[in-house]
Amino acid sequence: MDDDDDVPALPADTMMLLQSFAAEKDARAKQFEDLKAKAEHDFEAGKLSMDVFGEDWNISQFWYTDDTARTLARQLLDGVKADSCIAIVSAPSVYIALRNILSEDDSIVKPRLCLLEYDKRFEVLGTDFVFYDFQQPLRLPQELKGKFDRIICDPPFLSDDCQTKTALTVRFLARSWLPAGEGGGVRFISCTGERMEAVITKLYAKVGVSTTTFDPEHSKGLSNEFRCYANFECVDWKWR
Repeated sequence: MDDDDDVPALPADTMMLLQSFAAEKDARAKQFEDLKAKAEHDFEAGKLSMDVFGEDWNISQFWYTDDTARTLARQLLDGVKADSCIAIVSAPSVYIALRNILSEDDSIVKPRLCLLEYDKRFEVLGTDFVFYDFQQPLRLPQELKGKFDRIICDPPFLSDDCQTKTALTVRFLARSWLPAGEGGGVRFISCTGERMEAVITKLYAKVGVSTTTFDPEHSKGLSNEFRCYANFECVDWKWR
């Protein structure tokens, strides 16, 4: 068309909104690439810190202290075998601790690790990451079903609904539904609030879960009383 007056134009305020959206999208993309580069560099150096990933309290993210994460990771690795697979459900700081311990000690058998997590920033960690939303507890790749002999979960919310749906995920993932120590039994840990004790011990009664003497700590503190529930005793905890 020769007449420029006939060319449609967006209002100025709409253009500003579109430009702002594009700039925000570009900033998020750059942040993700920077995070990915940082993660790759730190893993190559043999150490990655959760400090790289800021907590988002809106989705109930509270990272463990390094000591707590490493304690839990050590117990998941204790007695690990060549065919062992470890599922880490909504507990990325434990995944980081596992990766760091495995990079530090070549004598440990390298199990398969799988981080099931809602926060897609953790995609930078590579193929171990699987997107997970507890509201859809069984919407997972079928190849994960019955795969894992060691599982830890930290349900993001202190509600019966969240705990129950997470338990459905755990049951889906578990190679067996027998207590640890029995032939082929699952080694299981759940870290969650003290007020969830009755729910946890009921949901996981068949695999022998009880409250332990180990109290997980968080790097920035937590107002709720937190507990570690497990179906085995070890050097780091006994049953209460």
